[in-house]
Amino acid sequence: MSAPVRSGEPSFASRSLSAHLVRGLIGFGSLLGSLALTPILGLGALLLLPVGLVALRGCPMCWLIGLAQTISGGRLRRDCTGDSCNLVIR
Repeated sequence: MSAPVRSGEPSFASRSLSAHLVRGLIGFGSLLGSLALTPILGLGALLLLPVGLVALRGCPMCWLIGLAQTISGGRLRRDCTGDSCNLVIR
């Protein structure tokens, strides 16, 4: 289920939770693997870094935000009026 996105709001959500978790497994596995395999494979192991960053869409925090957006399925929205904002469940 893809989350509806308002124009102007960034979305890091995936089409499904399982797809998002697979992206996380590939991303974090590649990042950790590149560091763990560097003593064994040398600088060649660092080639896994770009794979991890692409899978995580640039940063681990972006992946975590996407996880929250994927789980909420677009039901959580920020409603700002005046100088205050509230979290609204739709």
